[in-house]
Amino acid sequence: MKCKEIIEVLEQHYPKSAALSWDNVGLLVGSDQKEVQKIFVALDVTDETLEEAVRAGADLMITHHPMLFSPVKRITAEDFIGRRIIRLIQEDIAYYAMHTNFDVKGMADINAEALKLQECTVLEETGTDSEGNPEGIGRAGVLGRAMELEEFASYVKECLNLPGVLVYGETREKISRAAVSGGSGKSMIPAALAKGVQVLVTGDIDYHTGIDAAAQGLCIVDAGHYGTESMFIGHMKERLAELFPTLEVETARIRQPFVIY
Repeated sequence: MKCKEIIEVLEQHYPKSAALSWDNVGLLVGSDQKEVQKIFVALDVTDETLEEAVRAGADLMITHHPMLFSPVKRITAEDFIGRRIIRLIQEDIAYYAMHTNFDVKGMADINAEALKLQECTVLEETGTDSEGNPEGIGRAGVLGRAMELEEFASYVKECLNLPGVLVYGETREKISRAAVSGGSGKSMIPAALAKGVQVLVTGDIDYHTGIDAAAQGLCIVDAGHYGTESMFIGHMKERLAELFPTLEVETARIRQPFVIY
């Protein structure tokens, strides 16, 4: 199957038009005429995941985060991004990224399902779907039962299979309404406050943002950027197997990009 044919199917389900204006999604390296027999899925193109893709004999690499955001003025082996682009080309691996279009069309619901949120609504609307229903980043919903923030933090760790989380807010506060936004979600705090939820689960929360949110009555559980989005890997493996049953799909190992001592 040609890369172009795979992309056409993917973009029926995760259209590029759903991506936010600042994003860079789609085929970023390689030819859309490339014949593909094996796809490799990762969250990012790193030296490690690229090496895994090469060893797997992949023809197409699909990631959530785009390796290329800003215009590239030079591609040389002196730059780590340049080295990765060169390696992809040398190994004849096409590279495709699906970022905020997947956030809108997939990640938000996957996150909500992982936390078993009920009665979900869109956290921050970015548009409407083909039937006129609102769609966007993140989800807000109701927990199956109320629990104190301390217990909820442990619940998030268990649901997302994490080594730890950071918590801002009074640990004894009763939580019944929660929001989740995968990745870097501090920009979702105003939307969470407007939704009237008691806690936001997201990643990349800095100190001042965390304490300021708590001061406004919004608890924060920082489950990490990787921790809230690594589920992309397993989900896409299953999705690709459904959409392209004749193709092989392999994935990067799930591993946190840091160590907690």
